[in-house]
Amino acid sequence: MSTVAATVGKFVWHEQVSSDPKQAQNFYTQLFGWGTEVFKPGEVDYTMISSGGQTHGGFAKAMEGAPPPHWLSHVRVEGLDETIEKAKSAGGKLAAGPFEMDEVGRIAIIRDPQGAHLGAYEPVGEDSGSEGVFVWDELGTTDADGAQRFYEEVFGWTTSDMGSEYGGYRIFNRGEMGIAGFMTLPDDAVPPHWQPYVAVADPDGTTAKATELGGSVLVEPMDVPKVGRIAVLRDPQSATFGIIRPDPVS
Repeated sequence: MSTVAATVGKFVWHEQVSSDPKQAQNFYTQLFGWGTEVFKPGEVDYTMISSGGQTHGGFAKAMEGAPPPHWLSHVRVEGLDETIEKAKSAGGKLAAGPFEMDEVGRIAIIRDPQGAHLGAYEPVGEDSGSEGVFVWDELGTTDADGAQRFYEEVFGWTTSDMGSEYGGYRIFNRGEMGIAGFMTLPDDAVPPHWQPYVAVADPDGTTAKATELGGSVLVEPMDVPKVGRIAVLRDPQSATFGIIRPDPVS
């Protein structure tokens, strides 16, 4: 199987979008010890997240009319135009794009029927994606059934339910692999959104460090059976993200 076929329908890039990418960069590099690389210095100046010899995401300048600071997750697609049409026919909207990016590919931002945003990315040539930093993506929504129908239709994902002991938490699958989770938000304090999870060795220590750096805690570190120890944080610009120390695979 080619690397392209292996990554279609999976999350392959994550970027924090805000009016001040430099501030975001300072927070996250201190929190996680990430390095950075600049894509096309002097021409584009897009700062990418570097870890373990690979790039995993970046810090983007928000366009006019963009939502408040947030993490934007990108799904690899085979045909961007077809994906956009599927999203529209399933009740979603094209929020921005499509954009042509030299040496990178084509990107569009899709808004699902409940209001959560997600990137669809058709790269130039083969793009195997990077692993080990962003290990999970999660959708909080106001309509789990509606979200399930939308994403199954647009990306061809299937869905499984973790059961009542997990509060009805559901998993989006690509083939036999779980690639993301979703759940109904408890209230309207936070709008529907996608957020990534970053793998860490010490969720409690990382949570404490995040607050020292000006972030805040939405969900205190907690153990989730058969999953790991997790926490949900908010950066100083109000973008939410999760951290997780996954349980060892038995």
